[in-house]
Amino acid sequence: MTGNKRRSARDRGQVAIEYLGFIPLLLLVALCAIQLGIAAYAVNQAGTAARVAARTASHERPPMDPELAGKQAMSGWLADEADVPTSIDTETVTATAYVVIPSIIPGISFHKATRTSTMPRE
Repeated sequence: MTGNKRRSARDRGQVAIEYLGFIPLLLLVALCAIQLGIAAYAVNQAGTAARVAARTASHERPPMDPELAGKQAMSGWLADEADVPTSIDTETVTATAYVVIPSIIPGISFHKATRTSTMPRE
């Protein structure tokens, strides 16, 4: 019985070492999952900004600047570096929102999230 106790104590130590080696992988997977959520949120906010900017610009006399309206519809921490240009045609208005996707993983940068919305002119 003494041999079995000694072996199980060694096994527990080995399992602890294996967990320590596995923790960095788990942290990397968790960071990637959080980054994916942030990227999806940035794309969602770009869509919201494009719709609001196009809707505002579609009015005959817009109540405010369409780009400002698009940025105000977004979360403040994403709106600071967003760009929402609009183009007005004879029958339609098109707004495209470019939102920087923040990176939480060091050394990795992402493209901007881009969404376009077109509305008829009133």
